[in-house]
Amino acid sequence: MRDISLSLDVTAEPGFPSEDRVGELVMRVLTGEERLHSDINIVLAGHERVLELNRSWLEHDYHTDVLSFLLESDPIEGEVYVDVETAAERHHEFDSSLTAEIERYIVHGVLHLCGYDDSTDAERDVMRRLEDRYLNGEG
Repeated sequence: MRDISLSLDVTAEPGFPSEDRVGELVMRVLTGEERLHSDINIVLAGHERVLELNRSWLEHDYHTDVLSFLLESDPIEGEVYVDVETAAERHHEFDSSLTAEIERYIVHGVLHLCGYDDSTDAERDVMRRLEDRYLNGEG
């Protein structure tokens, strides 16, 4: 009932979080949100893979940092695709390390699986506060 996996669609680079760290972050979010889960797959991918998924499944023809696909809601089963190339390009803008940026994208994606949205400024503010909470080790 607690299957969390990390997959690499790209070659692992220094600065990528470990599988243990990914599991820790996912569990922190799910526990904090009091959500049961079955399978959650975190995929670290590049621009082209994430763009392909964004086009195919969401009909959005643009790059994005993270995509979440909720397959079942109770318990949660889903996939989160993190664009590590976007994280590598943008982490300096936020005065953050590559690892920290990838971890933020992971937490953000899992929050989407939990039902949060970020379509409005207010929703983005809520998600940002939750991201900070879970990244800071609060559950």
